[in-house]
Amino acid sequence: MIQISENIFLDKHIFELDIPTAFLPSPYKQFPFLVIKNFLKLHELPLFVNDIYEDEDAEIAKVKSEVILGVVEPKVVKKYRDTKIYTISEYLNNLYHLRFQEYQSQIEDYFNIAITLSTELQALEYKKGGFYVQHADDSNAIVDENKNIIAYHPVAPQRKITTVLFATSYSENPDNKHSFKGGELVFNFLKDKDGKTIEFKADAGDMIIFPSNPYFSHEVKEVEAGYRLTLVQWHNAILN
Repeated sequence: MIQISENIFLDKHIFELDIPTAFLPSPYKQFPFLVIKNFLKLHELPLFVNDIYEDEDAEIAKVKSEVILGVVEPKVVKKYRDTKIYTISEYLNNLYHLRFQEYQSQIEDYFNIAITLSTELQALEYKKGGFYVQHADDSNAIVDENKNIIAYHPVAPQRKITTVLFATSYSENPDNKHSFKGGELVFNFLKDKDGKTIEFKADAGDMIIFPSNPYFSHEVKEVEAGYRLTLVQWHNAILN
């Protein structure tokens, strides 16, 4: 393992790959990712959950695949990903962006970047059985005949930073649309000092920010019960 912050280590094999989009925040920080608690106020969270939960106008989420050199075509592949994407209403979109502006300088300072452009905000819904296999947000993995990762090919290099806001909470006993069990966010190549893989069982209102490159490859474990709702964006940025 390679130490990349005070408390986090990276899989040595992944670190030694030639990854064109790789970057890390300062190794002197406690963590190579940032968690902002209570990004949305408690009374604001149900607005998002209620709006999406009752919305029947969803798009089946797709995975990135490059079919022609330089052309990325997303496809629906249920064995890799089972989730739905919703568009946020104008009012809630404006509310989210108002909150984001309050924290943008903190995010930029933490990663030593300047955010330039951001994608549209997406609401990702995972109901019972929903999941997303290991993936990097900006690249596709290249594997050998033994399924070992030997390289990464950028397919969305404009994605420098990923932000994931949890609108519902992890709970061992979910009992309504505001909680879920399973659905942990797992960073496959990040470990603690004991070699344990980093995973998040987030509370509603938690925002997790991390670089979009393959060092931060992640998966969403299968949701066992309840309702997992996150608000996701990807951000282009100038790396200082």
